[in-house]
Amino acid sequence: MAAFPTSRYFIILYFLTSSFKSLTADTNSSFSFKNFGRNSSFESVLALYGDAKVVNESSSLQLTAPSVSSAGRVIYKNPIKFYGGTPKKLVSFSTYFSFSISSDSRNGDGLAFIVFSDGYPADLFDDNGSFGLPYGDNLKFLSVEFDTLMDDKYGDMNENHIGIDLSSFVSLKAINLSSLNFGLKSGNRLQVWIDYQSSSRRLEVRLSKSGENRPVDPLLFHHIDLPKIWPENNGFFVGLSSSNGNSSQLCNVHSWSFKTRESPDWMHSEPLDPLLFKGREETEIKIHKKSDCVMRILSALILGIGLGALGSFIGMFMWTICAKRRPIAPEDYAMKHVVLDKASENEKQ
Repeated sequence: MAAFPTSRYFIILYFLTSSFKSLTADTNSSFSFKNFGRNSSFESVLALYGDAKVVNESSSLQLTAPSVSSAGRVIYKNPIKFYGGTPKKLVSFSTYFSFSISSDSRNGDGLAFIVFSDGYPADLFDDNGSFGLPYGDNLKFLSVEFDTLMDDKYGDMNENHIGIDLSSFVSLKAINLSSLNFGLKSGNRLQVWIDYQSSSRRLEVRLSKSGENRPVDPLLFHHIDLPKIWPENNGFFVGLSSSNGNSSQLCNVHSWSFKTRESPDWMHSEPLDPLLFKGREETEIKIHKKSDCVMRILSALILGIGLGALGSFIGMFMWTICAKRRPIAPEDYAMKHVVLDKASENEKQ
């Protein structure tokens, strides 16, 4: 039987692997923009509201204009579920962005990272609310504020702080950046990492100057139970929002990335001790679709072809060795003994 050339196996494997990769590619759960030019196609993923626009030769987003009472925001268009997959998985998220806020004789509100539900009026701005965000008894939101305005009615500690807010601008927890040698309104670029760990219900905030590495320890953290805030699980959105109030303060976003992850639901309804989960890593989310069955079949097919190619190669190799070392037939063995016996008789004579 003619052997199937091994090279053909690898050609088939190559094309199947390429098809497999194309089926598994999915970018719905994450995005990453180092700039906001037309080539980045950010408008298919992000929506701009208010005075937000692309500036500086498409290198950054300017959320506020150099005029009084300016406000703008950028929102990730795709809704995110608190739970996903089968069995049920708790959804976590991580976001990174770099920004700068210009100095002015009067201070604006600064910048806020916001999380809100499907019913929140993302396209509305409130002149009385910080960062241009509308708020009220029926409007729930989570925000991390980078505040450059000291507002006594919210109990702000100073005009240079970070706070974690929940449906109110009275921060649940805040930290004074002046004591840490950070200036939000210096005009210099700053980097932010915000991580929500669903397994521990822990929100962490990290901050560093441009060019520095991600800090190991969070600058600020707090327990936030998102499934309890929005138990309907209709989906939530994330964004960045800014307003300058009575100033002409500019707020620019230079880059922004976001991704979701999932971790097992360990059947706990209350927040656990975050210290127990400080070192726990969560895997990236994979959105399950109908193509999962196709991918599993392709995986099995690829494995089967690979093993078949290996078996064919080993069989051909062993057949070659055996052909070179053919065993002595019984009649040859008998003839050999006859020759030896005659040689012995001649020696005796």
